[in-house]
Amino acid sequence: MTPEQTTERADALLDLGRPDEAAALLSARLAEAPDDARAWAALARCHNAANRSADALAATDEALRHQPEYALALLYRSTALRGLGRMPDAADALRSAIRLAPHSGYAHAMLGEVQSFRALRGEEGAQELRQEAADCAREAVRLSPEDPAMYMSAWKVAAAVGDEAAKDRLEKAILRLDPSHAFALGEQTRKAAAVPGARAADTADRVADALATAPQSHTMRDELDSASYRLLRGTRWLALLCLLGAALGLDLITGERELPLPLGQRLWDVLLLAVVWVLGALLRYRKRRRGVRLTVRSLLGRDGWARLALGQAVGVTAVAVLLLLVPWTSTGIPATVFWIVLVTTLLTMYVDRPYTRQMFKQARQRRR
Repeated sequence: MTPEQTTERADALLDLGRPDEAAALLSARLAEAPDDARAWAALARCHNAANRSADALAATDEALRHQPEYALALLYRSTALRGLGRMPDAADALRSAIRLAPHSGYAHAMLGEVQSFRALRGEEGAQELRQEAADCAREAVRLSPEDPAMYMSAWKVAAAVGDEAAKDRLEKAILRLDPSHAFALGEQTRKAAAVPGARAADTADRVADALATAPQSHTMRDELDSASYRLLRGTRWLALLCLLGAALGLDLITGERELPLPLGQRLWDVLLLAVVWVLGALLRYRKRRRGVRLTVRSLLGRDGWARLALGQAVGVTAVAVLLLLVPWTSTGIPATVFWIVLVTTLLTMYVDRPYTRQMFKQARQRRR
């Protein structure tokens, strides 16, 4: 196997997520040719991928000892230095790489990330660091305008300074180049779902469409779980509407209606409750994306709060039906049942609101 074939095979193994096998292959090559700078640099990449920053730094030392002006080795060296927390040294390595390869968008992008992190950490001269980071990000995009990774680095720089408008613009640019980019798709979907007044059903469909484009995105799976839970949570409003309809039918508020109601009237009122559920839940559920329907079923099987929400909706509706079907002669018992069920349901809905927010919070934490 030629030296080029060895490093190419090692790169392929690394791309497959097998850094240890790639490192073993390169170590065998270096045992035969310890002056192979390219193999040393590839070995540094393997160590970086396995979070062995000290070993990666040692490998780049060897690569640069045999080939002092090796820009790629300097890039891997900067990654190792970042892993060791030596950010100023990482910036120096990247400046050297840019001097050797001024047209490398990747080097500019990495320098922008390093300098933005240093500014965010509050190092001396933070304003100058932020300015240099922004300049590097723009240069990286200019040099490699078709590479989503350059826009992703620019996004990190914008995030470090809190520029929400720039982040949004860069996310859209990434999606123009790569419509299935999981991170950018997740961010844009989250923003659309967070618009005030966004309906849970529409949000769930939007997230399901995004997940179909990037099925490996754990972020959007969390978002779909959250949107589906909101959808289930909303069924309790339908149940409360049915309960209120039963209270109005029996006139439990004022108690002026003559009881018991005729059987025909009671059956008609129950039919109206069925219409509420058909129009409010069943038809809307059937119109949802298949991914949403599957997620709702999955959520019911693995989440107690989801089962509680649906179970309570069914229970409240059953109480409303019972109130209408029984030929009550006075409002005492049905009024008591009505108020107990109403207050209990509203309290439960109030208590589980933080749980809904917690699901979104967990999704955001995983995204970071």
